[in-house]
Amino acid sequence: MAADAASDAAGANGRLSFDVIVLGAGIMGSCAAHAAASRGASVLLLERFDLLHHLGSSHGESRTIRDAYAKAYYPPMVRLARRLWSDAQADAGYRVLTPTPQLCIGPRSNASFLAAVRNGGEEEADIEKRWGGVFRVPDGWVTAVSELGGGVLSATKAVAMFQTLAIKKGAVVRDNTEVVRIVKKEGEDGVRVVTSKGEEFHGAKCVVTVGAWASKLVKSVAGVELPIQPVHKLTQYWKIKPGHEHELTVEAGFPTFSSYGKPFVYSTPSLEFPGLIKINDDGGSPCDPDSRDWGSEAGFAAAAERVARWIQEFMPGHVETAGGPVFRQACMCAMTPEKDFIIDFLGGEFGEDVVLGAGFSCHGFKMGPAVGMILAEMAIDGEARSAVEAGVELQHFRINRFEGNPAGNTNED
Repeated sequence: MAADAASDAAGANGRLSFDVIVLGAGIMGSCAAHAAASRGASVLLLERFDLLHHLGSSHGESRTIRDAYAKAYYPPMVRLARRLWSDAQADAGYRVLTPTPQLCIGPRSNASFLAAVRNGGEEEADIEKRWGGVFRVPDGWVTAVSELGGGVLSATKAVAMFQTLAIKKGAVVRDNTEVVRIVKKEGEDGVRVVTSKGEEFHGAKCVVTVGAWASKLVKSVAGVELPIQPVHKLTQYWKIKPGHEHELTVEAGFPTFSSYGKPFVYSTPSLEFPGLIKINDDGGSPCDPDSRDWGSEAGFAAAAERVARWIQEFMPGHVETAGGPVFRQACMCAMTPEKDFIIDFLGGEFGEDVVLGAGFSCHGFKMGPAVGMILAEMAIDGEARSAVEAGVELQHFRINRFEGNPAGNTNED
């Protein structure tokens, strides 16, 4: 190894060989590193950019957690994650998850909405009585609430928490370290991970959680085409009309909510920015993660207009739309065709030595601790026992679902 590479390797505490090497230190990779280190494995977590950077999918002020999913195989994973969020908070000594009620709004004719309400254990509720005058719901629409089904996650703080807990368990964390190759050498167990600086680390197992860069890395490493489309999105914060600021806060019992229609709109209570409320739709623009158009005003204007129209129809007395959102933040999601995750062994020459977690499609953050545990167990044990015990059906997340079927799983959330 060259002298400069050897010097850089000292950042891994001088070690060159680990039980598990995790690539990508967003929420999934940080949780996987923590889960593996908690099992007593020696762990190296490598991040291409600065830790807690704003270039991917895991940064920002907040994410929602909800049990309400039209696809029945997600609520068990959310519930497993909720337990693991609680365990991690107890270990860290501080909170990153604020529980809230969860409200779903949708047309009675919308099958996905009705399935989400059923799977989330929600019950029809009179929201006029509960949140008097905040929402104006169209005729033929249903409102359903779960008292404990929602919550707000402090995103960047949560990623930092799992990184810190991983380090406390003995994991080594390196940022500004781009992995360019994963190599399976003949006659050698495990894999070699090669960085852009020429460093080589040996891992008995490797977990790949590189977000929007997954398709590029997997193609370059294994020649496998993953149907993952990176999408540039904008988080939007809107001004609450004067006199209504307290009504829309967590302290007042305001919910996280989802509106099933066109567009699909979701929101968190006013929390991180007093006087503002986050309201977004699920739209976005396809992008290349290495050459994003950060200043696409046309795309921003279209997204803001969609949400503004929704606000004017559903919350006109409480949220101001004139002038557009007060604050916006860019985010990037890695979308699969049907918005289902990819959690599987890479296979091929790598067999079960490389485990892939990718394509979390803008709704994976809440399940980060569960996904991390599953990936770590797959790497260490060859199977995810915690998922089985929690009733999580992993067959929906296999890579081979796309063989001869580019759309993957056919059901839609």
